[in-house]
Amino acid sequence: MRVRRGAARRKSKRRIFKRAKGFRGGRSKLLRTVKETVLRADVFATRDRRTRKRDFRRLWIVRINAAVRMRGLRYSEFINGLKKANIELDRKSLAEMAVYDSVAFDRVVELAKAAL
Repeated sequence: MRVRRGAARRKSKRRIFKRAKGFRGGRSKLLRTVKETVLRADVFATRDRRTRKRDFRRLWIVRINAAVRMRGLRYSEFINGLKKANIELDRKSLAEMAVYDSVAFDRVVELAKAAL
């Protein structure tokens, strides 16, 4: 007796086509290109989960540097001052403070200056 794969094949194709929804042209219509595209998309997704962390850290550092320079300090001096003053705030929260809570950020900058 031969093996009939109709339902299983349909299910696996449906699963992969669902993941390719929104891709352009044959990348969402043709099985071979869909397989390649979805595989490649997974590679990008995995790589960029790591890249996103780097990108955000760079963004926070740029924002902190800009805010600190307006207050007469450089980024490296500011971080050094924070370390000496035993202030353990991460760059994400410092960047948030610099953008949304300038009064508190002013206070932190003063503490860092005093520690230098």
